Amino acid sequence: MTPTAEGVRGESVVLASANPAKAAEIAEIVGDRLLLVPRPVEVPEVVEDADTFVGNARLKARALSAATGLAALADDSGLEVETLDGAPGVHSARFAGDAATDADNVALLLERLAEFVDPSQRRARFRCVIVLHRPDGTEVVAEGEVAGHIAHSPRGTAGFGYDPVFVPDDAGGQTFAEMGTEAKHRISHRGRALAALVAALD
Repeated sequence: MTPTAEGVRGESVVLASANPAKAAEIAEIVGDRLLLVPRPVEVPEVVEDADTFVGNARLKARALSAATGLAALADDSGLEVETLDGAPGVHSARFAGDAATDADNVALLLERLAEFVDPSQRRARFRCVIVLHRPDGTEVVAEGEVAGHIAHSPRGTAGFGYDPVFVPDDAGGQTFAEMGTEAKHRISHRGRALAALVAALD
């Protein structure tokens, strides 16, 4: 891993993600520990061509820090399905193509798993890696994951991405999209990664 650095409460950090749902989720979890600055509209999208979650998160964090002169926080996360040999993995957001919507990705995932009926054949995990990169080159890296299985059809209206079909273990059979926000944050991959990040800064 990279060097860690002691954090400052209320430190201004530019958020690499331009996804409104993800940005809102991150803001809810970190609270006042970091002062999140929205990604400037003039900063172009970063090409995520690394083959690992930490690689892609680092690419985004370093690019945003260089462009703004601020510390930058980036995450990369995805769904890994055992039966699909870990796919979609780092390609989760583009599983059904570069212009795919969340619904497109979910539909393709369910199609690929259609022949697998038993939950044990539909095991999956969400993984998230968070990188906080500062202009002085120091970084804090944190990870989180949650295991579960893929439902046979979408359920619930909350969340985004694969939330309507991911059923985390020990959540009473609910998908992420059926859970309340606080309950989801306590066990989600992003919630766990951000909690680890905040703990590293304290």
